[in-house]
Amino acid sequence: MPDFPKTPRNQVRRLPARASYDSDTIYRIIDDAPLCHVAFNEEGQPFVIPALHGRLGDQLVLHGAPASRLMHHVSAGQPVSLAFTLLDGLVLARSAFHHSVNYRSAVVFGRGHVVEDDAEKLRALEAISEHLLPGRWAEVRAPSRVELDATAVVAIAIESASAKMRSGPPSDDEKDYALPVWAGILPLELRALEPAPDPRQPPDTQLPAYLSAHT
Repeated sequence: MPDFPKTPRNQVRRLPARASYDSDTIYRIIDDAPLCHVAFNEEGQPFVIPALHGRLGDQLVLHGAPASRLMHHVSAGQPVSLAFTLLDGLVLARSAFHHSVNYRSAVVFGRGHVVEDDAEKLRALEAISEHLLPGRWAEVRAPSRVELDATAVVAIAIESASAKMRSGPPSDDEKDYALPVWAGILPLELRALEPAPDPRQPPDTQLPAYLSAHT
């Protein structure tokens, strides 16, 4: 896929050497991030809402209550920005000033529309579910007519985006390397713990293979 064009809207100005406009890099960050934060402006008031997401090609899909402010905003075709962040480690320098974090982040800009068609709506909901836990959608009961009507789904076309990343050890001032202070990286990762079964579940219910892979 081609790079996103660098524009005043998506250009990374602070530490531009860490920036990337490569769509494959940006999409990998989106796909690896368990959730996103959606920013929008409503009548002069800025809002930032955490949301679960899925990606279908160059579109992001979100779901929520039909009456929610965010669903109304996106359905009206108003602009939104979405941020995705993966924290990979704490960068511990010899000075307080040079402490940092290793991370991968992406910021996306676009406009969306409400998804009305039932088949497209189910495809979007499946994408959100499979993004969180691949394999789950095929096992569970599909949404009923009532549940589908009670859920709003929007699709946001990715118009512009950029990524920003940091990796590697701390960068101290040269004179500080002689300080007797431990410096380095504390790696961090998001990982699954032992699954906890529902107390009302029959005791002979087998753990599905897609969950066993996380244990």
